[in-house]
Amino acid sequence: MNRLALLVLTSVTLASIVPVRAASFNCAKANAPDEIAICGDPELSERDTEMAALWFAYNKVPMLMGANAARRDAASDFLKLRTACGSDVACLGRVYHARIAALRAEITSAMDALADQQ
Repeated sequence: MNRLALLVLTSVTLASIVPVRAASFNCAKANAPDEIAICGDPELSERDTEMAALWFAYNKVPMLMGANAARRDAASDFLKLRTACGSDVACLGRVYHARIAALRAEITSAMDALADQQ
């Protein structure tokens, strides 16, 4: 198994099974309503950590020209949606659920494309 595939597999596995209770950002510095809500809710904090692990793996996958900009745009769009939720925990849960599903699909698609090239 090549290094990239192992990195992605490890990140996805850890994101799925490690019960981390910390958000991907410093909760001591949280001042926005969405950040405060995430830090105050263990389930949202776990989703944030899972999303961060998936983003880390996804960010390591080589992309075709132009795809890196789309990847950054999607991350920016996610943060805008998260911010728009404010402290609404249900809204934040939906936004995280959608982002995690999208990242998983993108990782799968990218890994399939890489496998097809080899």
